[in-house]
Amino acid sequence: MIEQHQRLLVALSSWGVAFGLILVSCTTPALAESDRVEEFRSPLAPLFKGDSGGFLAQNPQLTKVTGVEVKQTPSGLQVILKTPPGQPKLVPLILPEGNNLLVEIIDATLAFGIRNGITKSNPAPGISQVKVAKIDATSVRVTITGATQQPPTAAIVSGGQNLVLNVTPKATAQTKPDEEIEIVVTGEREKDNYAVPNANVGTRTDAEIKDVPQSIQVIPRKVIEDQGADNLDDIVRNANGGGTRGFESSLFSDGVSRPNSFRYEVNLGNIEQVEVLDGPAAVLYGQGGPGGIVNVTTKQPLREPFYEIVGTLGNSDYYRGNIDLSGPLDDSKSALYRFNINYENSGSFIDFVDNQELALFPVLKVQLSEDTSLTLEGSYETRDSTTTDAVGLPEVGTIKPNPLGEVSTSRYLGEPDNETSVTAVNAGYLFEHQFSKDWSLRNRFRVTFIDYETSAIEVSLLEADNRTVSRSSFGNKNSEENYTLQTETLGKVRTGIVQHDLLLGLEFEQLNDDSLSSFGDAPPIDLFEPKYLSSSEFGRVLQGIEPAFGEKIRTNTIGLYAQDLLAIGKQVKILLGGRYDWSFEDFEDRLTNELSENDANAFSPRVGVVYQPVLPVSLYASWSRSFEPQGGADREGNPYIPITGDQLEVGVKTEFLDGKLATNLSVYQITRQNDLQPDPVAPDLFSVQIGEQRSQGVEFDVTGEPLPGLNLIAGYAYTDAIITEDTTGFEGNRLENVPQHNANFWAVYEIQRGNFKGFGFGTGLFYTGDSFSSVENTFVQDTPLLTNALLYYRRDNWRAQVNFENLFDVTYFDGSNYNAPFTIRGQLSAEF
Repeated sequence: MIEQHQRLLVALSSWGVAFGLILVSCTTPALAESDRVEEFRSPLAPLFKGDSGGFLAQNPQLTKVTGVEVKQTPSGLQVILKTPPGQPKLVPLILPEGNNLLVEIIDATLAFGIRNGITKSNPAPGISQVKVAKIDATSVRVTITGATQQPPTAAIVSGGQNLVLNVTPKATAQTKPDEEIEIVVTGEREKDNYAVPNANVGTRTDAEIKDVPQSIQVIPRKVIEDQGADNLDDIVRNANGGGTRGFESSLFSDGVSRPNSFRYEVNLGNIEQVEVLDGPAAVLYGQGGPGGIVNVTTKQPLREPFYEIVGTLGNSDYYRGNIDLSGPLDDSKSALYRFNINYENSGSFIDFVDNQELALFPVLKVQLSEDTSLTLEGSYETRDSTTTDAVGLPEVGTIKPNPLGEVSTSRYLGEPDNETSVTAVNAGYLFEHQFSKDWSLRNRFRVTFIDYETSAIEVSLLEADNRTVSRSSFGNKNSEENYTLQTETLGKVRTGIVQHDLLLGLEFEQLNDDSLSSFGDAPPIDLFEPKYLSSSEFGRVLQGIEPAFGEKIRTNTIGLYAQDLLAIGKQVKILLGGRYDWSFEDFEDRLTNELSENDANAFSPRVGVVYQPVLPVSLYASWSRSFEPQGGADREGNPYIPITGDQLEVGVKTEFLDGKLATNLSVYQITRQNDLQPDPVAPDLFSVQIGEQRSQGVEFDVTGEPLPGLNLIAGYAYTDAIITEDTTGFEGNRLENVPQHNANFWAVYEIQRGNFKGFGFGTGLFYTGDSFSSVENTFVQDTPLLTNALLYYRRDNWRAQVNFENLFDVTYFDGSNYNAPFTIRGQLSAEF
């Protein structure tokens, strides 16, 4: 059966690559004529508007201006309008008007970071002002004002993706070249703004968040840098409710499923931003939990040279260094690279716990032609750390008082020689081809290899004397391979007044998981006065472990999906999508050599509508589904049936202050059927499917720059998650580790002018309400308010910052250990 699935996967993988080619080839003849007409379109076309009314009339693609650069030259200045590779080039119409030179560009718009335009005063001798602004939703104007009554002249520099204008004034300057130029920017650089208007996670296309009928939050690189985030949890806590809605979420990287995050933690060395989609998303991403999708997007090569080095140090022997290099490899900029290096060596407030990580992230992008590109990417990551899994502190003495006294917050009940090592290697490519300005194809492949090994002594339970902790020895070896192939076709079609953004995709994934776990006896330890084993004693204990559980699992998954985002006029958006998944699992018990199979399939739809009564307001409603095949069988040998989830969500998304501030308010209910819980008879080995769980709640978030220099990201979530149908006696209980209240607030202000320009300061408040530590609802975990702070100064190409975490040194128990105490970290970074 395994060999049959392998052959099936290879055959379908070949078909997947051809899938998009066949679809687009069917439409190419119909588009050819319209493409020829568009190629010779006059710059004066906007003056003669009309609509053919044809059934397949094409809607022009807007080219996004992502940045504006103004440079002095010996003869005047150079104005550069930057646009992304692969988008149509800007076509300017240059006209004089008084002492102004007007450069009007059709089929263009400004990116969100410069959406309010840019104004630069006295940029060069003879030029009093350069202003870039929108004319309307589909055109941009550059106004260059001369210092005299004569307008400047401009010449277009041919070649390259960007629009480059050489501007020459008609008279000599009133300012000297070495005088300081006053620059007034009404739209900040995109990387300096917390608000991100577009995201891929909701539709697998670069859609505006306000057009997607589901809650989406984006945590950009700027937030990650300001907060000095050390791990993914630090980032995701900026999303209301942590992006789970009471259930587990699925982790993706650039739209590709990421293997077991428990063993393979996310390294932040090459992270550009993190996108969070709340609720089920099987329609695009296949099997996964109903909590949502966390999609990590990685840094990509840049067209301009960029070099950055960052060093961070802090208490508990924390040291981290990052190097980020990028730029072109040739004069034509057809080959671009990026190389990130991240190294961390850190201790902990917990005794004997330390961690060492090294990560390398190379990326190479080659523009094969004007319409075709190939990106090769890979990574090598290794981590060695003291094992903390399953060696936490007991609830008695932490959540529940211990009659013998309090347990030290730094207590470690494992052994100093406990060790976990992980090595992960990724390799893959992204192939993109633009057939026309409305149709494109992308094909992505990624393979991941993970080797994980643990040797440890772990905690079993606290004895009746409230101080003796029984323990066992434990060993685990695991190897994992993950292969993913995606082929997607994207297109734009207009039918009458309806604009269709289409996505058709085919995905193949194979997961091979081979693991063996061994257990043995280990000497107990005293909770209050621990005495640890020597290295030789530790080695002898581990020699006594025997294999207790092992498995080989091969899972082949095939997914076929389609999506249509319809725009009816300017006020109504309808999102329709469906995906069908086939999952084939082969299971082998490594101890008994017993073989079993577990096949499943499911259809996962999504439907949603967005109504925009006025431009800044989007009212939306949606229904979506999740699908989770379950491998293995229960204690009686019955295969687990798939877990399913359904969500109904309604909400409103708004923008204020001309788009500088964005908010989202959503109300939802998720119902999850056939969930797994530990079997009361053998909780460490088997599970039971207890029935149904329900989560309902309200979420609110706000992001943006309400005042110049002030950035904020904040949110609140109320989550009521309970067991509604049950066979083990827990009906009506709240789900474990799901707080009813969760709130986050982070704001940073940077002084914009004067002697203190470049100084910034910020503060963050993070609150997680009470929750139960187990499904029995026995112990309540009380989490206080955590306060963080930031101070920094940046000037020219360097920045120094200090982050303070848990500023008031509050202590609470997070389910296995105490939280980290007051922490301070200093960072120095420089760009070249």
